Amino acid sequence: MMSRLDLRGRRLDARSLRAALPRAELDVTAALDRVRPICADVEHRGAEALRELSERFDGIRPTHLRVPAQVLARALEELDPGLRAALEESIARVRTVHAEQRRSDVTTRVVAGGTVTERWVPVDRVGLYVPGGLAVYPSSVIMNVVPAQLAGVGSLAVTSPPQRENVGDFAGYPNPTILATCALLGVDEVYAVGGAQAIAMFAHGFEDAEDAAEGVPVRCEPVSMVTGPGNIWVVAAKRLLKGLIGIDTEAGPTEIAILADAFADPELVAADLISQAEHDPFAAAVLVTDSEVLADATATALERRVPAAKHSERISQALAGTQSRIVLVDDIDAGLQVVNAYAAEHLEILTRGAGAVAARVRNAGAVFVGPHSPVSLGDYAAGSNHVLPTGGCAGHSSGLSVQSFLRGIHVVDYDEAALREVARHVVTLAQAEDLPAHGQAVTARFGDEVPS
Repeated sequence: MMSRLDLRGRRLDARSLRAALPRAELDVTAALDRVRPICADVEHRGAEALRELSERFDGIRPTHLRVPAQVLARALEELDPGLRAALEESIARVRTVHAEQRRSDVTTRVVAGGTVTERWVPVDRVGLYVPGGLAVYPSSVIMNVVPAQLAGVGSLAVTSPPQRENVGDFAGYPNPTILATCALLGVDEVYAVGGAQAIAMFAHGFEDAEDAAEGVPVRCEPVSMVTGPGNIWVVAAKRLLKGLIGIDTEAGPTEIAILADAFADPELVAADLISQAEHDPFAAAVLVTDSEVLADATATALERRVPAAKHSERISQALAGTQSRIVLVDDIDAGLQVVNAYAAEHLEILTRGAGAVAARVRNAGAVFVGPHSPVSLGDYAAGSNHVLPTGGCAGHSSGLSVQSFLRGIHVVDYDEAALREVARHVVTLAQAEDLPAHGQAVTARFGDEVPS
């Protein structure tokens, strides 16, 4: 079911590993040509374009582009009590973890009379994308909304594709569990728009006279930043509009890598690989091990477990795809080289001394230590964030956090004496860069002379 890559006895340098390790194919460049006219259409025709594009791509015309308050309230009222309790527990844990991430302003006294303060200021307005597609993701609402709220973002809007199926009379709106989660979190600005057109909606905004309430058109103001995972069309729209809006990351298909030795339980390894392969046929599942016995036992467990899974077809496609492999290495040190080169979105450590091994991991979106910390725990209720870098981007980027929604602004405050003290150095550096007016902006404050 999963192909093998044998790296035993081979040199494991960065270049060879980059070439050898499996990756999901995500041709964002090709998708750009498809999403460019969609985004332009939304920019120029606004609400009318959004309705037509939803009908074209989602198979339904949204009942309302902005979900009415009474629909959000009804979704929460009809939410299964057990599911509500689980969502509330997840929200509480994510808030606990993310509350510790908020930075404080820091003032540094450089010299007498001269300070630099770093202020942490939240972005003004954020659009949060929640995918639809093959699954329902209320957990993504939590992972996006909670850190933005804790960062102090003043204006939050959520969007998710309208559904065709008449689930509890919510056809034409996002899935009711998504709506209920927004209501739980106090988010009242929710849109029934998905795909590339949703990212364009957030970038350009719209005014909808057709949905006017008491003569006042519905307005969606442009946002400063868009976060949240999505399909290739969402990713392409993010890339196209980056600069006009800030983005979190160009998230590709989900990934799990497991570093395991002979002491790992192959049943747990198989179950965890399946858990992420369940997302979609392009999900990546990689086992890195120094034990051929474990590799064989895991393959056997997969052969038994996959046919019994609810989504066996897409799991089989994901595990058999070129993005998934069982990778054999000489030892755990070599395995660490491999997983650090792979830089997985999710990395599980199932080895002896898992904590010590995990401490040596440098590149991963999130690390899950030992047999009782599966990726699924992080997806829902560990308190960590599950919006994480994919495609090797964990080698240079972080997952979503409170910091994602904050900007550091330096505030420079020098008095005359402090400027006088350093003026000659500013002038010297300005002359070295052939920018004399820079130096003159300083000397103008001292009678056009360089202070001695």
